[in-house]
Amino acid sequence: MSKTQMKWLTLLAFVVGGLFLLYPSINWYTMPADERQKMEQLRDRPNYLLNLGLDLKGGTQMVMELEVDKLNANTKLNDAMQQAIEIIRNRVDQFGVAEPLIVRQGQRWIVVQLPGVTDTTRAKALIGKTAQLEFRMVDDSQDGRNALNKILELPEAFQGTQVSTGAAKLVPADDDLVPGKDGAAYLLKKGVPLTGAQLETAKVDTSGQYGTPDVAFKFKPEAGAKFSALTAANVGRHMAIVLDGVVYSAPVIKGRINGGSGVIEGQFSPEEAKSLAIVLRAGALPAPVRVIEEQVVGPTVGQDSIRDGVRSILIGFLLVVLFMIVYYRASGAVAIMALGLNLLMLLATMSYLHSTLTLPGMAGVILSLAMAVDANVLIFERIREELRLGKPIKTSIAVGYDRAWSAILDTHVTSLISAAFLFQFGTGPIKGFAVTLTIGLVLSLVTATVVTRMIFDYYMATNDVQELSI
Repeated sequence: MSKTQMKWLTLLAFVVGGLFLLYPSINWYTMPADERQKMEQLRDRPNYLLNLGLDLKGGTQMVMELEVDKLNANTKLNDAMQQAIEIIRNRVDQFGVAEPLIVRQGQRWIVVQLPGVTDTTRAKALIGKTAQLEFRMVDDSQDGRNALNKILELPEAFQGTQVSTGAAKLVPADDDLVPGKDGAAYLLKKGVPLTGAQLETAKVDTSGQYGTPDVAFKFKPEAGAKFSALTAANVGRHMAIVLDGVVYSAPVIKGRINGGSGVIEGQFSPEEAKSLAIVLRAGALPAPVRVIEEQVVGPTVGQDSIRDGVRSILIGFLLVVLFMIVYYRASGAVAIMALGLNLLMLLATMSYLHSTLTLPGMAGVILSLAMAVDANVLIFERIREELRLGKPIKTSIAVGYDRAWSAILDTHVTSLISAAFLFQFGTGPIKGFAVTLTIGLVLSLVTATVVTRMIFDYYMATNDVQELSI
């Protein structure tokens, strides 16, 4: 097999591979929206799929602030931010959001983009819950019961989330007054013998007496041994299960609980139980986070953006086709063939890399196509110069490609450097633009110089060319 045949077989393999990678995306986005939504809920998505960003698909964007004043004194801010981002990412992944964007912005802010999610209330509850799970003993002593009875006689035991001034005076020195999910109040011993930091798993359980959803949990072996010892030492007493400063239940310990397993009961709805299980599995945030900005992008806006973006790409592509064919005739058609291959391989590569296409990403597609056309213009003008000097057609083509190469390489390298800086220091859609532009530039460098040269060489080898249409 000759070297030329190997080149054409390699090109054919790339084309077939590109169509193979792009087919799942075409099939996915042409199926009915309700069917696609069902498959997304089941997380049954194709392996190679060109994902749409928030500005195209619609969804929720939140800017969250880590309350650094509530961090542990020994915790560094950078470490806390990294931990918070990782925990939020784990929660979102289990929530089933495809291609979320979770990035740090500034000192203590986190940008969270959830394409396809419009239920902001549930999203905030899931992502923002601190999930500090504690197992604390209830003060069952006579003094504790007497103090609690006096507190309950007050007009109010709590002012918002804080203990009222009157109630604080009645709380024993070794106790904390903690509100319950059911509206009750509990006196808990100050010590926290066990937390949820060592949970191995948490899941929704409906096997209880009334079939209502609860959250079953299990500790890792070492923490399970502590849980077993704790229950054995406190048989007959109440142990409170406290999540984010609220008592969810305070069952009586009837005996040693081996295996490190238990159940959190709290009259949950199915969605509440599912969300609680997710945050417990993902772990606790190092400090509370609060939403300082939120924005919901409706799917209609996203559809309008897609339609306008696709229209702009098609119009731009058609204008380029018209110009190249009118100005460069048959050679312009060769450039257009390379341009079509560039677009195919660009979208296929993004599908393979699971990249997210945003509205700025579409601008990156258009710019990369423009760079490919620019490279061909440089080549064709160099070929024209050589032909005007009276050189043979074959020599003019070879010299034109060789002499245009340095200028093409310079423009692409400088653009790649700019894209690298955009990716490094940009966020969200800016990164999407940089990724799309980078892939497009690399591909345009190949299609504009290698593929078009292959077509010219094949045409010159199989035809007796007296005049080049350029």
